[in-house]
Amino acid sequence: MIIILQPHIRKDNEEYHKIFTYLEKLPNIRLSVHEIQGTQQILTEIYLIGDTHSLSKDEIRAFPGVERVVRISQPYRILGRHAENDNRTSQFEYNGITFSQDNLHVFAGLCAVDNPKHVEMMMQALQAHGQVCTRMGAYKPRTNPYSFQGHGASCLHYVFELAGKYGIKVIAMEITHDKHIEEIQQALKQTGGPTGVMLQIGTRNTQNFELLKSAGRQTEFPVLLKRGFGITLEESLNAAEYLASEGNHKIIFGLRGMKTNMGDPHRNLVDFAQVPVVKRLTRMPVCIDPSHSVGSRDAGPEGILDLYHVTAQGIIAGANMVLVDFHPAPEQALVDGPQALLLEELPSFLQDVQIARQAYEQRRALINGGKG
Repeated sequence: MIIILQPHIRKDNEEYHKIFTYLEKLPNIRLSVHEIQGTQQILTEIYLIGDTHSLSKDEIRAFPGVERVVRISQPYRILGRHAENDNRTSQFEYNGITFSQDNLHVFAGLCAVDNPKHVEMMMQALQAHGQVCTRMGAYKPRTNPYSFQGHGASCLHYVFELAGKYGIKVIAMEITHDKHIEEIQQALKQTGGPTGVMLQIGTRNTQNFELLKSAGRQTEFPVLLKRGFGITLEESLNAAEYLASEGNHKIIFGLRGMKTNMGDPHRNLVDFAQVPVVKRLTRMPVCIDPSHSVGSRDAGPEGILDLYHVTAQGIIAGANMVLVDFHPAPEQALVDGPQALLLEELPSFLQDVQIARQAYEQRRALINGGKG
């Protein structure tokens, strides 16, 4: 059960004290309080965990300061959509950028940072085409222990400084250990906070529960959680719930393909048809990663890259974020060069994204009778 308090109710209010005192005396019930930052106000939600079937919604709703009482109908208590509460916000703002189930952002950049020259070329190209988000891999978990593992903290300062120089507001950056969060915080502070970071938890760490808890306990950075490549969608959504249960509700769910030979010759089996499924089950914005789904620059007979095709498929299905690899010189890339797009392809890629987004909006308007 979820109790949603009126916007003006805070923990120091008398109304809050009365309702909380009543709730904490309920037998076999554990309370969890979450504050949700909306665009204009903070909402306080109290989660009742345990045997709530015998509790009276009307009795609880009668308390001063209570706006709504919702019985949970999905296993994802915090992130899920519940039958009586579909209109709870699905958006959050970070460093001036709004992320929601209704808009779209492109995070084009380097899968792995290699040197300042390539970072600057990438960010310069993004600025030239009006982009304010990117991806930059400093920490790289690899299947082979002898493969390049990323430059780590040593590259953070110049990445952040260059981001500030070229107006990049959010950098998606994978972490593999809780100490990486501290390193990112320190580097941002030392460089004067020129940009923002979205922590990325990769497919190999989707069930690294201690890492999930660490990323969830901090609320400074939003988190992009990629679906686990060898587990069910439900298990991956529960991983996202781990983050939210620790207090961080700024979460984006990433689809990046499933590891199976059924997807050959692509690197993974593209799973972008599940974009609307995730949006239906939860309130999280949904990201697609076409680069790691396809894993190559192969093109069809009409000349369109498979990577463009699957990107369009995900966007037409309603994706809210695209995480895609670019590189100034893919043959020199230290990670995943064969799948990286070229800087000169950035304009056409962005135009194709816009075409697909317009198609999605037209389809939505068609189904909703022109209401959008």
